[in-house]
Amino acid sequence: MNFSNKNILVIGGTGTIGQTLVKKLLALNPRVIRIYSRDEYKQFVMQSNYCEEKRLRFLLGDVRDKERLDRAMNGVDVVFDLAALKHVPAAEYNPFEAVKTNVIGTQNVIECAMDNNIEKVIYTSSDKAVSPTNTMGATKLLAERMIVSANYYRGNADIVFAAVRFGNVMGSRGSVLPLWREQILANGYITITEPEMTRFMMSINDAAGLTIKACEKARGGEVFVLKMPVMKLIDLAEVFTEEICKKHSLQRKSIEIRKTGLRPGEKMYEELMSNKEKSESLENEDMYEIIPSGGFEKNMNRGMPVTEETAATEEINEAIYSSEYQNIMTKAEIRRYLHSNDLII
Repeated sequence: MNFSNKNILVIGGTGTIGQTLVKKLLALNPRVIRIYSRDEYKQFVMQSNYCEEKRLRFLLGDVRDKERLDRAMNGVDVVFDLAALKHVPAAEYNPFEAVKTNVIGTQNVIECAMDNNIEKVIYTSSDKAVSPTNTMGATKLLAERMIVSANYYRGNADIVFAAVRFGNVMGSRGSVLPLWREQILANGYITITEPEMTRFMMSINDAAGLTIKACEKARGGEVFVLKMPVMKLIDLAEVFTEEICKKHSLQRKSIEIRKTGLRPGEKMYEELMSNKEKSESLENEDMYEIIPSGGFEKNMNRGMPVTEETAATEEINEAIYSSEYQNIMTKAEIRRYLHSNDLII
């Protein structure tokens, strides 16, 4: 897909990933990018940072407000939906708030997109949607299914719906690295839930890049999953602590690592895909493409052409795509990854 001269709406565009996505999209020469979010202060800060950029429009609104969302989509070609309540404990203790944003908000996006003849809608999901054990993951799974199903009941509307599935986005607002940095500098210790916990990790740039690439490739109903490295929590904690101590001339031995235990609804390991999804997936060089299954795909008449790229892909193997069974990054690899992605902040 060519973004040149397109009108783009980024819902949740003032978040960490949203801002990086906007920056990357500006380089692709769109006509205008509308940034839709409910945080007026973050809009003010972002607008100040782009005071010379005439292609940006800032719209206050909530994904829960269908009427406002409908106005924001008027005249838009492409929609990126990054709005979410994503903090696992917060969603666990306030489940219907998560439903209102992650589920009802997603349905609002789908219906407004159909009403406004949008060309493509890309929804951003989470690996916690796979075999969910918490409210946040369950709402993300339901939202994914709604996005995929929208390609079936869109009728004659010429619109493509697809999703991307993120792992843990390192350095994003609410993620562990900014928390650890604050703890090291203010308290002289850091907290971790379970040292042996493993997670699929990705950088903010990787997340934004995957979202754009998914939009370019999407033909309708896919879920795109980036291939991500796996880190053990204790290894990440120790390397990050060492690097922050070096940067701020602190004694590493004085920084304690305190275990707090699993939070409500939290897993020891995460999964990229379910067993069923693996049987319906194509493996590309840098991502997996989960396509709609058998008869459902035919009913949508997606008409996916057999290109040199798709013909060369094979059904992915039977390995379980869980962080429990993947190769774990060494501390040296983690250190290089942190530095190469400017995560030592």
